[in-house]
Amino acid sequence: MISTLLVANRGEIACRVFRTCRELGIRTVAVFSDADADALHVREADTAVRLPGAASSETYLRGDLVVAAALAADADAVHPGYGFLSENADFARAVTGAGLTWIGPPPEAIEAMASKTRAKELLGIAPLTDVTAGDLPVLVKAAAGGGGRGMRIVRELAQLEDALAAASAEAASAFGDGEVFVEPYVENGRHVEVQVLADAYGTVWTLGTRDCSLQRRHQKVIEEAPAPGLPPALTEELYERSAAAAKAVGYVGAGTVEFLVADAPRADGSPRAVGSARADGSPRADGSARVVGSARVVGSARAEGVSEAEEIPQAHFLEMNTRLQVEHPVTEEVYGVDLVALQLAVAEGSPLPPEPPAPRGHAVEARLYAEDPAARWAPQTGRLHAFDVPGVRLDTGYASGDTVPVHYDAMLAKVVAHAPTRAEAVRKLARALERAVIHGPASNRDLLVASLRHPGFQDHRSLDTGFYDRHLDALAAPPDGAEHAAVAAALADAARNSGRFGGGWRNVRSGEQAKTFGEHEVRYRPTRDGGYEVIAPEGVRVVSAAPDRVRLEAGGVVRDFEPAGYGDGTVHVGPHRLAARPRFTDPRERTLPGSLLAPMPGTVVRLADGLAVGDRVEAGQPLLWLEAMKMEHRVTAPASGTLTALHAAPGRQVEVGALLAVVQTEDVPAGDVPAEDREDQHR
Repeated sequence: MISTLLVANRGEIACRVFRTCRELGIRTVAVFSDADADALHVREADTAVRLPGAASSETYLRGDLVVAAALAADADAVHPGYGFLSENADFARAVTGAGLTWIGPPPEAIEAMASKTRAKELLGIAPLTDVTAGDLPVLVKAAAGGGGRGMRIVRELAQLEDALAAASAEAASAFGDGEVFVEPYVENGRHVEVQVLADAYGTVWTLGTRDCSLQRRHQKVIEEAPAPGLPPALTEELYERSAAAAKAVGYVGAGTVEFLVADAPRADGSPRAVGSARADGSPRADGSARVVGSARVVGSARAEGVSEAEEIPQAHFLEMNTRLQVEHPVTEEVYGVDLVALQLAVAEGSPLPPEPPAPRGHAVEARLYAEDPAARWAPQTGRLHAFDVPGVRLDTGYASGDTVPVHYDAMLAKVVAHAPTRAEAVRKLARALERAVIHGPASNRDLLVASLRHPGFQDHRSLDTGFYDRHLDALAAPPDGAEHAAVAAALADAARNSGRFGGGWRNVRSGEQAKTFGEHEVRYRPTRDGGYEVIAPEGVRVVSAAPDRVRLEAGGVVRDFEPAGYGDGTVHVGPHRLAARPRFTDPRERTLPGSLLAPMPGTVVRLADGLAVGDRVEAGQPLLWLEAMKMEHRVTAPASGTLTALHAAPGRQVEVGALLAVVQTEDVPAGDVPAEDREDQHR
């Protein structure tokens, strides 16, 4: 029996495993980097062991340090969580070699399936030939790990070499393995997966399907179980193929088999080519990377006796994740099980019952991220002043007062709703997110609410991986009501600062005052009876105004607002995050024309080949790459011109707004650029 368990991970998944351990009476051990010294998973553990450093490569990816931590804390088992070392066979061997129980599949199964290239070979899916124009578009993909990291879509052959290099660098940073491969990119398919659970005695459960088609940057955003609208024949096929994959490698524990479900074959019966190509690192004569392999064609003409309307979509094997998935809660809710508890029971040698429980209802999960969807999903950092999502399941690694660091994934929480039907679960989740208190960095909350309420999501027939490509502009728009929220913010601030809160009477008419929040200017004046009159926007009557609550009437409808500010220039009013704009701009905040500023805090990982001061650059040309929150972000020239300053260098850490470079455009005289910024300082 397991008595003390170390979780070789951080944040939400560590807290999730600890919750089950508390219910089972198992002591818990956390590991933490210096950046996570006061993180929630550290506070919730019974014991914690420091991993010196901040970067993942120095801490959570150091298997030797994690095993040493387990031994130092007298743990007798290690749970890897997901990401980091969860699919690293050498780490699994190190754990068992130290006399500890490994909560996961055998290392041999991890080796067979954790590498996507080897998994495809095991299942008889051969790689592509050398990539040609006829193969496009293709997807460059990390052989190890997941979570959308180490992936690039290539639509032009000229982009392939850069995509291979960028994906390899990102994969090496995230997973400690830079191997990447190439596979055909199926436009707008559905991402469907099957949860499997196997014991050491040959029993393999298939715990339903999940649909994870709503993705950004190849990373899942909204997941649900069961996958809606799949034909029964296809569902059975997915179950059979998933169970066969698990049995083929002697799988033990929890895992997920992922498929891309595309439309049925073309009307002429021609098949679709699917497979993969691996970048093996061997250079061509010109020094460029080589993509090698052979192609396999999967698909068939319409089955005999099946009409065109009844054609079954084609399911293409993507990979098997040899770990617990981020989205496992939707399966738990539908099947009424605790997958972590089952993992622990299997690791202790207990057999599974012959059949899994029967499913009930529908569950939907939304990943709440600290990011700005309108700014190309830029991750955000900072203090989370207040955080609460009532009425639904919340799996999180943060609490009010915590700080979102720059070094790791930007996910704040997984928010999960379960109900008898899909429509009810979607409605419940959307309302819970809408009412959530998220005071701190910008988040994707509004995007999630808009996505769940979008007709293209509510009608499951419109689900596919191209959802955000088609709808992002509309979904990322600010929610309605920002104008009245700005009025409430202005009046709450006035009540707080005027000394007039609590009532009073004056015989002198006060002058007009103005405040601006975001794009909304609010003009108002205090009234003689201690209240306020709103001048702009028109049609708003103030019922009452206090520092923490404002009641407004507009169009005959009365609404209450609870503005909250934390001294950082941002006011939170319901779902609205409003930036207070000063009346006058601080001249010290002015930047040079053509300045390239860091869009987020992060680390400069590389510069464009040969980039130097004096180079001619074109607008949109990639100049450097930043790594932030486990994702690599390309930073491009803001305008066409001459590079007159370059302050970025590989390995340099920068804060948001830091000056990275200056591009002097043709219409800016050289004299307008200070001399010190016309030199390559590499600071």
